[in-house]
Amino acid sequence: MKAYVFPGQGAQYPGMGKELYDTCETCRSMFETANDLLGFRITDLMFSGTNEDLKQTRVTQPSIFLHSVILARALGNRFKPDMVAGHSLGEFSALVAAGAISFENGIILVSKRAMAMQKACEKTPSAMAAVIGLDDETVEKVCTGINDVVIPANYNCPGQLVISGSLNGIDQAIEKLVQLGAKRALKLPVGGAFHSPFMEPARTELESAIDQTHIKEPVCPVYQNVTAQPVKDPHVIKENLKAQLTSPVKWTQTVKNMVANGARSFIEVGPGTVLQGLIRKVDINLEVSSAQM
Repeated sequence: MKAYVFPGQGAQYPGMGKELYDTCETCRSMFETANDLLGFRITDLMFSGTNEDLKQTRVTQPSIFLHSVILARALGNRFKPDMVAGHSLGEFSALVAAGAISFENGIILVSKRAMAMQKACEKTPSAMAAVIGLDDETVEKVCTGINDVVIPANYNCPGQLVISGSLNGIDQAIEKLVQLGAKRALKLPVGGAFHSPFMEPARTELESAIDQTHIKEPVCPVYQNVTAQPVKDPHVIKENLKAQLTSPVKWTQTVKNMVANGARSFIEVGPGTVLQGLIRKVDINLEVSSAQM
């Protein structure tokens, strides 16, 4: 069975999506629709911008979403998923690619999500850190033992867990995790503590937008970040999407569940190869690849 997976923030690069725009008329039309809906030419920044341009929150998330969703559309009849999943932002790409959300509604939601997260980051300083080389239970125990807000945010693969929290809490956690033998525990260059209680203002803001978005049954099960379980019910999809910003991304659990349900081939749709690396660390025997036009 084939699982299609969609990357999250951090996968962007200058020139992303240009080949799709230049060689595919349907793709070009979708990019132009996005330019109109966003109110600025995001394609100029994607195709000709610098790394710094692409790091702007209003640009990063829509850019990755567009590259992923338009590439899925460019695959045409070759895009036949038995199941889909996306990492954080990538969940929105997965839902659009699987037909649960329209392209137009998807780009509007992703843009609102990016702006809401930016505002939440500016409201209260917070941070994230990647922890390499410890088991999940050890990291969870350290987070629980700190008298400040620190929680697991991204279960990326065995031995790699990202934590979110207050500036002081993250500093304390890094110190303790290194003492316990972490190969690495380092702060990430992100705006704030994603997938944590610090994103509550963004969750509240996004909730009304999600409520107003028409979601229909996808063509295949979507494994959502919050539960790592396959979902097709539009109501459940909505509720999980609302919870996503303040809940951990259960990526390790998602991949394991997809494998348990028959996935043998994982195809990453979008910029970069980050997810392929994570999936290999979950199960070395899986077939992983990038979607090609």
